Amino acid sequence: MQTAINAHKREQLSTFNRQRRRETLVGYSFVTPAVLLLIFFLVLPFLLAVAFGFTKFNLLRPDKIHFTGLDNYKLLFTDGLFYKSLWNTLYFTVIVVPVQSAVALMLALLVNNSLKLRNLFRIAYFSPVVTSMTVIAILWISLYNPNEGLINSALHFFGISNQPFLRSSSQAMNSIIFMSVWQAAGYQMMIFLAGLQGISKDLYEASSIDGANKLQQLRYITIPSLYNVTVFVLTITTIQAVKLFVQPYIMTNGGPENSTRTLALLIYQQGFQFRNAGYASAISVIFFLIVVLISFSMKKLLRDK
Repeated sequence: MQTAINAHKREQLSTFNRQRRRETLVGYSFVTPAVLLLIFFLVLPFLLAVAFGFTKFNLLRPDKIHFTGLDNYKLLFTDGLFYKSLWNTLYFTVIVVPVQSAVALMLALLVNNSLKLRNLFRIAYFSPVVTSMTVIAILWISLYNPNEGLINSALHFFGISNQPFLRSSSQAMNSIIFMSVWQAAGYQMMIFLAGLQGISKDLYEASSIDGANKLQQLRYITIPSLYNVTVFVLTITTIQAVKLFVQPYIMTNGGPENSTRTLALLIYQQGFQFRNAGYASAISVIFFLIVVLISFSMKKLLRDK
């Protein structure tokens, strides 16, 4: 009798182990494609950039590549254009992230109300997001035209003289920031809207009974309830902001006077226009470390709060 019981237990254990191995294999089969993509499109390119950063590498003469040690990094840290590009990237990020997030939240609060045309407003605010950035950039070049642009025509109507916008080193980056906020706020708006619709209406009803007005409801119910959503929006907006490339590439090509040249644009120009892949790789490595530092800082700052 005891022998039969032991045999049954061994059979159950064997079945459990087979099922566990099967589940483990299924899990690995789901994870493997993502891991391979991560290795081939992130880890491997970064390792190659680190390696190329120690070389003099012309894309048109790959047979002439040779080791130069830290020369690219020494050149980088004495290159005024690198610091100018870094400043432009940080300036764009610091301005765009809070402004765009605030605009997105206000739009989400607006379309979350029971307006008759709220679906039309949602489409209108979200439509720039699904439009090609290239198309939008070309459109805004026309709008910013200092002589015949629609914006200057509107300013002239109010008695304000024509503004140079993209042709001025003091206005070009701010003009790109304004256009970028207009183009991308609809995406964050949809995320905030999903968060708003997840807040229980009982909280608002209970606060109304206690005499809370709309502003108090916003301060003590809406904003605290959207904390996790806000963290997510700030994170993805920051990641998008530090990668600024298309707008300055199409609208100003980094000018005037390098006022809109960003790190991403500088890497592209060094690597593909000047064929200096070694120097571009060194900038890429420093750029990667800066992005990692910003990400960890944001994570610690937002977690501590």
